[in-house]
Amino acid sequence: MNWSSRWLRVWPIVLAAFLLPSKGHSQQAPQETFADELEVTEVLLDVLVTDKSGGVVIGLGADDFLVEEEGEPVELTSVTFYSSRELLGSKRSLEEHGLSVDETAESRYFILFFQQQRQAAADVPGLLARQMEAGRDVADWLAEDLQVRDLAAVVVFDTRLAVVQDFTNNIEDLQQAVAAAVQGRGGKSHWPSRQPDVMEGPSLLRHLPVGRELGKAARDTYEALQVVAKAAGEIRGRKMLVFFGRGVGEVSSFGVWEPDSRYYEPTVNALNDNNIAVYPLSVMPQGSRHTLEQSLSAMASETGGTYHRQYTSFTTPLGNISDENGGYYLLSYQARKEPGESGYQRVKVKLRNPELVVQARHGYLYGD
Repeated sequence: MNWSSRWLRVWPIVLAAFLLPSKGHSQQAPQETFADELEVTEVLLDVLVTDKSGGVVIGLGADDFLVEEEGEPVELTSVTFYSSRELLGSKRSLEEHGLSVDETAESRYFILFFQQQRQAAADVPGLLARQMEAGRDVADWLAEDLQVRDLAAVVVFDTRLAVVQDFTNNIEDLQQAVAAAVQGRGGKSHWPSRQPDVMEGPSLLRHLPVGRELGKAARDTYEALQVVAKAAGEIRGRKMLVFFGRGVGEVSSFGVWEPDSRYYEPTVNALNDNNIAVYPLSVMPQGSRHTLEQSLSAMASETGGTYHRQYTSFTTPLGNISDENGGYYLLSYQARKEPGESGYQRVKVKLRNPELVVQARHGYLYGD
């Protein structure tokens, strides 16, 4: 069972009424039992709250949030603030704001996902050079912004999915992995004989399909994102997937991107169900036609991430992503579902203070 299923816990509650015979009856009447079953799903939503300048807002409580399912408000049962203390200060300073700070929530998890562009490079001059530039800027960002407790993994997808570097905070290993990824050199550790004997701590490799099964499970970018999302689902808390690529899907005959419900919706659902916010950074050269841009914007919006459009250097949006993920709120509430139901429940999170900005995933999976 992956972590997302633990985050959506379901308890069947049986309500029973027993009809007992009265003392005046000489003959014992048979007992009748009436039972009903109700599934109570505990929903945990990770939510970013920033001010207009992108600074993390701390000190909010349940009364500051408004959460709705199908337009109906739900009652929050708890609000907990999770932080990277290196960015927001010591535990003592946070507690002075009346915050509940989880002792285990000090690490941030970044998945650096590189979508290879070799097939498109012939049609888009400067595309490969732009991707190489992204690799150099990521290396600088890792050295300057990655905190002591932060962990990052490097993944590449071309015709197959490969984890070039599993989660680590070793800057040099990550920089080497990024250099390999932007050149299309993926890792080979998805074969059972080439996996480490012991994989300690958070890991993507531990939960990926192995050997040829990985190739069957991740045949395109959509499926690759789904596989990575499920592998990361065992890791508690919010994960940030920084997507370097052109986008996903196809465009219509009019040159407009249209989401395909066969592939796009399952991908977004998998990302949301495993608490992964997508931060797309396009590698398209500035001034070139970008037909898949809408796919990047939509994927970011629906998973609680941000699509950064205009930038000269990749270090600028990477710094913004790091800053706004210095802390997040975990909202808890109970949603009631009929027994045996399963599906995807859309959720809307708003703030009562219109001066603040909220980012949250748009739903969760429930049932089997």
